[in-house]
Amino acid sequence: MVKAIVAGVGGRMGGRIVHMLQQAEGISLGGGFERNEHASVGSDIGLVVGLPLMGISVGAGMESVIDAGDVVIDFTFHAASVEHAEIAARKGKPMVIGTTGLTQEELDRIRSLASASFPCVLAPNMSVGVNLMYKLVEMAAKTLGDDYDIEIVEAHHRMKKDAPSGTALQIGKVAAKAAGRDFDEAAIYARQGLIGERSPKEIGIQTVRAGDIVGEHTVLFGGIGERIELVHKASSRDTFAKGAVRAAKWVVGKPNGLYDMQAVLGL
Repeated sequence: MVKAIVAGVGGRMGGRIVHMLQQAEGISLGGGFERNEHASVGSDIGLVVGLPLMGISVGAGMESVIDAGDVVIDFTFHAASVEHAEIAARKGKPMVIGTTGLTQEELDRIRSLASASFPCVLAPNMSVGVNLMYKLVEMAAKTLGDDYDIEIVEAHHRMKKDAPSGTALQIGKVAAKAAGRDFDEAAIYARQGLIGERSPKEIGIQTVRAGDIVGEHTVLFGGIGERIELVHKASSRDTFAKGAVRAAKWVVGKPNGLYDMQAVLGL
C-alpha cells in the first residue's frame, strides 16, 4: 500500500486530494502538512477536510512528516513547491506537483533536482480529460497547419492568481510544436486597438476570471468556411485530485527524472 503525504492539506485542493485518497485503491493517506503558521497545524486532518477523525495531525512543514509516506502530492504555491522539491531531493522522495505559475527558473530547478535525486510528475493540469485534450490538439494542429488560425480561451474563478492558466500555456506549447512554430514568438496574449491583419502564425491566448468557474479551456481552429473547437470544462476539483492520486501511485518506484501526465496515462 502506497502512503501519500499531502502538501497544503488545509487548502481547497489539498482537502479534495485527501477525499480522493480515501476512495482510491492501493494508496492511502500517510500524512499532511501546512506552513508553520497555518491555523490547522496540529489539528486532525479529518476535521480539517470535512471527514471523520483520522488520527493523523496536520504537520508543521514538510520536514515534520516526510518519513510518514512514500510520495508527496503538492498543489501549493510556486515558490513553496520548489522548497518542497529541495527536501524531496535530499530524501529521495517521489513527488507529484500540480502547482501552476512556476517560472522558467523554478521549472529548471525542479527538473535538475528530479534528474539527479528523485522521480517527479509535474503537470499544470492533472485531469485525465485535459491530458487527452493535449493529444487531440497535437493531432489537429499537425493536420490543419497554417490554414487554420489557433485561438485558446481559458476561464477560471476570480481567486486564481496566475494568468494565463498553466493549462492554456501548455495547450499553446503543444499546438506550436505540432505546427512547427516557436511558441514564445507565436503567442499573443491580448489584442486592442488597430492591430492590423492577423498573422497565420499567431496563437492567441485569452483569459477570463469570473465567479467560481473551476476551469474551462477552449481551443479554436478557425479556417475559411469552417472551424473546429475542442472544449474541456471541469465542474469539480475532484477531476484534478483523482489525476494526482493516479500519478502518485504511478511514480513510486520510477527512475529519477521529470515526468508528465502523458507518461502516467501512456499517451
